Parts: sequence; structure tokens; C-alpha cells
Amino acid sequence: MSSCEGCKNKDNCSKASENKGCNFIMPKFGNIKNVIGIISGKGGVGKSTVTGILATKLKNEGYSVGVLDADITGPSMPRFFGINNKRSSIEAIGEEDSFKFIPVETEGGIKVNSLNLLTENEEDPVIWRGPVINGVLNQMFTDTVWGELDYLLIDMPPGTGDVALTVMQSLPLNGVIVVSTPQDMVSMIVTKVIRMAKKLDINVFGVVENMSYVKCKCGEKIKVFSNKSAEEGAKELGLPLLAEMPINKDLVENMEKRTIEKFINEEEDYNMFLKNFKLQYSMNK
Repeated sequence: MSSCEGCKNKDNCSKASENKGCNFIMPKFGNIKNVIGIISGKGGVGKSTVTGILATKLKNEGYSVGVLDADITGPSMPRFFGINNKRSSIEAIGEEDSFKFIPVETEGGIKVNSLNLLTENEEDPVIWRGPVINGVLNQMFTDTVWGELDYLLIDMPPGTGDVALTVMQSLPLNGVIVVSTPQDMVSMIVTKVIRMAKKLDINVFGVVENMSYVKCKCGEKIKVFSNKSAEEGAKELGLPLLAEMPINKDLVENMEKRTIEKFINEEEDYNMFLKNFKLQYSMNK
């Protein structure tokens, strides 16, 4: 392992405080102050949606924000932000076989890089084995021109497989946020991903319960999938509850209209998420 001296993340790194050194990879074209992973035990729980909401809320508060779509075989951040019709550019930097990625910026100014922004057709499948995927992911992190970022959010693939392990072991994560749904809140699959993070000495800031309720026009919150409160589920997991996210058809409609950032910033249901994340981050960084 290399020494922590010179690592831009050393002040926020538990390994540095324990004087163990680290071997994190670092971005070549920029300085990233905080790297946050968004994880889940399985797919289909709205992890990418939660990533997009947090990125948009942070940007609206004046932070410089980037998003790395680390779900290489199932990237969805370009469609979320309505930039799937654009492409990241690749620029040579003079040395043989050396280049850098220029990320796509959303309407609100969030820098995004995703494999779907680097391929000609977003519907072409990625038929790669684990080592190739891990190498591409590391390169997208190190060789993207992120510039000066306050936050880089990493939309991670679900579960505890190779790519999740690569992110947790190779990238300078400050911590992770866990996303689940009411019916899976305290299930074995969620517990596994939380234990994985803790075994790798990664801070777990808290849990977001997505698809938690439907809001009636009268203002009442109707629980659809479980009568157990989100607070009870988070308590069983031993984590703070960061947010209860509603099922919201307007979210999907605004994604399709490419007005998602404006919608998120006007939607009061997402304000508590940002407030609770910032509180837990300040307590655990």
C-alpha cells in the first residue's frame, strides 16, 4: 500500500487516522471533496432515483455536484436527467493511448458520466466479465474531467458483487446511503449490503425508504406495501432514517419531459432527505 501522504481524502479517511495507509485511486482531472455511494441490496428499489434527487438538491443549495453511473451493465442516470440524447466526449491528451472524458452537464449544471453516454447506442448490451467492468469503472472515475466538485455521488450496482466491492475498496468513499423499499426494509439482502460496507470500514450514513407511501389529494399518506413505519425498519437495521420517499407519478412525467431537476427542487417531499443527509454526514465524516 502507498502512504496516505498526498491523498486528498486523508483528512476524512478512517484508514489515515489509523495510520494504515491506503491505495485509493484518485481523479486525474479535478479535485473531489466528498465521494458518496448510493447502494441497495437488490435492483428495482429506486436507487438511481434517490441518487438523482440528492444530486439535484445539493446542486440547488449551491454545491458543485457530479454523478458517476457505476451500474455499468444497467446504467440509468442519463435517462433520469434527460440527457440520454447526448454523449460524453473523449479527448486525447498527447500520450499514446491516453485520453480524458468530458462529462455531460445536466440543465442544472450537474456533471454526469455513464457508460451510456460513451456508447453509440444506449440499448446495446454490455457483455463484459467482471475484471473488464471494474477496469472501465476505475477509468471513468480517474479520467473524467470532474473539475472542482463538492460532492460526487456514485450510483452503484445493486448487491454485493464485484463492482460494489471495487467501488468500496478502490474509490475514496466518505460513506454510503442505503436505499430500500418497505417490504424489503429489514430483509436479508439489505442486511448483507450494510454488513459489507461496515466490514470494509465504510460509513453508512443512513437508509432511505423509497416507495414508502402514496400521498392522497387530501394530504394523507397511504402506506401501500407495509404497515410498519419506516422509523421502525430503520431502527431494526440500526441506522438513521434519512427519508421516506413517496410513489410519485409526477416524478416519472417530469423525467419524460426532461424537467426533472425543476420538479425536484419544487417538491417539498424531498426537502427532509437533504436536511437529514447533511446532519448525518456532519456527524460521521
